[in-house]
Amino acid sequence: MNIIVCLKQVPVKDSLLKIKDDGSWVHETDLNYEINESDHFALEEALRLKEKHGGEVVILSMGPERVKEAIKQGLAKGADRAVHINNEKFAVLDPFINAKVLAAAIKKEKVDLVMTGLQSDDYGFGQTGVILAEMLGLPHATIVMEIQKQNGAIKVKRELESGWFQWVQLPLPAVLTIQSGINQIRYATIKGIMMAKKKEIKSLGLGDLGLSESDVAAGVTGLKFSKMYMPQKTKQAQIFQGEAKEVARKLAEKLKNEAKVF
Repeated sequence: MNIIVCLKQVPVKDSLLKIKDDGSWVHETDLNYEINESDHFALEEALRLKEKHGGEVVILSMGPERVKEAIKQGLAKGADRAVHINNEKFAVLDPFINAKVLAAAIKKEKVDLVMTGLQSDDYGFGQTGVILAEMLGLPHATIVMEIQKQNGAIKVKRELESGWFQWVQLPLPAVLTIQSGINQIRYATIKGIMMAKKKEIKSLGLGDLGLSESDVAAGVTGLKFSKMYMPQKTKQAQIFQGEAKEVARKLAEKLKNEAKVF
């Protein structure tokens, strides 16, 4: 199977985020980055399918030069090669444009399966994989928890609400968005890290994909990012002290007159 894994680099979860004065985004200069959590699981599942059925795993990532660090980690784990769409603007694009750029790169490859994480840990839109499938004209399944390859098709287990699951069969090629926890992520070995230095990271620009700056301009899809800000505290918790009967009376008054719950 020839599998493309869309990999995103995001700020480390426990990073101290400081919002810019204009509210456009956060200051990135002091941030450390890591591979998006659900993308980790997508890569691991792709590597397991390759080990079982043969083929090739290609990492596809977009963003500034720093993204290569995430790509190298994926190559060290066992991916065969990588494609890096290099552009500073790709760090703050919307899902539609992200999918448009990724689709342009994927169309240049021979692929049986495209895998993405369910959603990113920074923006959390959870839409890029689904829009990507539409742009590629391929069947897709979301929130995938298990994959079984069949003749010319795959059978996948999807996570639904309230503890329910659904099995779906899809013809190949297809697009899957992978849920975190689908497998146990492997660590890169010393041998893998050394081998990764010899693996190809192909760098592409918009022109190589048949796209222009106007194709990825802010607001071109109608989605406008207005402002980011910290939630404003408007109320504070109240702690009642004293005898239980008096505390209960005060609580009942608050629930009735302020919370309006009865």
